[in-house]
Amino acid sequence: MAHRYRLDIEYDGTPFVGWQAQHNGLSVQQAVEEAILAFSGDEIRIRAAGRTDTGVHARGQVAHADLSKAWPADTVRDAINAHLRPLPVSILEATPVATDFDARFSATARHYHYRILNRRSQLALDLNRAWWVARPLDVDAMADAARAFVGHHDFTTFRSTDCQAKSPMRTIDRFDVRRDEDDIFLIVSARSFLHNQVRSMAGTLKLVGEGRWTRTDLEEALSARDRTRCGPVAPACGLYLARVDY
Repeated sequence: MAHRYRLDIEYDGTPFVGWQAQHNGLSVQQAVEEAILAFSGDEIRIRAAGRTDTGVHARGQVAHADLSKAWPADTVRDAINAHLRPLPVSILEATPVATDFDARFSATARHYHYRILNRRSQLALDLNRAWWVARPLDVDAMADAARAFVGHHDFTTFRSTDCQAKSPMRTIDRFDVRRDEDDIFLIVSARSFLHNQVRSMAGTLKLVGEGRWTRTDLEEALSARDRTRCGPVAPACGLYLARVDY
């Protein structure tokens, strides 16, 4: 009998090839699976709420793992963490759940934050933790334009050409843009996202903030349903999977 655990995970995506196990380098998934094997002897595959790309971070990734033995939750958390060190991955909580809980398919909403550090000086402490933009950005213009993304749309313009989703239709429930001193945060929520969708939208909003695009330009790009009409894709280092709702 399998015993299913929900794992709430935080990680710095910088040294990894992304969440999903791959042949070209160490993934977060592989690191966690090897830590589980080391403490429990179970060679398993875990499933996550979202497959973050190379360099993307997580404060609230969720995965589920089926173990052959019923361990105390604190033991699962602490034992996995002991075998993850010194990698920048941490199991925040391990919680026993019913076997019908699925980290991916049971999710009702995913919340991403994109962080821009908007200042003249280059990054030191925040290197690989934010997108450095030296030119001043108009946050009010960005916030206004971001509202055009909210609702149910065809996001062909704002998804990777390698995206494997069957449909480009997605519903954005929330898209806020806020400034806190030099930090600009893009806060976006939806049930699911397309590959590179948040980074594509962030890169386009940066053009709006610089005054190179208007909200009308963004709306026309969205309506065009043409990937070549997208602005630059923002770098992975500014993107965080912040929370998953169930």
